[in-house]
Amino acid sequence: MNEIPRGTLQEQTFYEQVGGEATFRRLVHRFYQGVAEDPLLRPMYPEEDLGPAEERFTLFLMQYWGGPRTYSDERGHPRLRMRHAPFKVDRAAHDAWLTHMRVAVDELGLDGEHERQLWNYMTYAAASMVNAEG
Repeated sequence: MNEIPRGTLQEQTFYEQVGGEATFRRLVHRFYQGVAEDPLLRPMYPEEDLGPAEERFTLFLMQYWGGPRTYSDERGHPRLRMRHAPFKVDRAAHDAWLTHMRVAVDELGLDGEHERQLWNYMTYAAASMVNAEG
């Protein structure tokens, strides 16, 4: 049996394992299709076009999961709670956000373990953005 030289095998990041940029672009695009039609969430996006918000979220998720660091290069530290502070994020907004994200995650068709990892992060992130009663 041939020995594999040390350092030649590199563990892939979650980002790479699930298909890289194309996967995260599909996820976020599908999510924002739901947001665009949501009467509770849509007003939280002051820009007429959701494209810039979609791009920021895509870049953030790609970086978070081990992809390029474009988000930080362009916007600095994510500071998610601070960036969401101007908006009333209550339990209803939390639930609506997760409803659209659930559809988007399901449509990716990831294997069970990757789907669980991604969904666990999304539920954690949604809960951590809640800043109002209701």
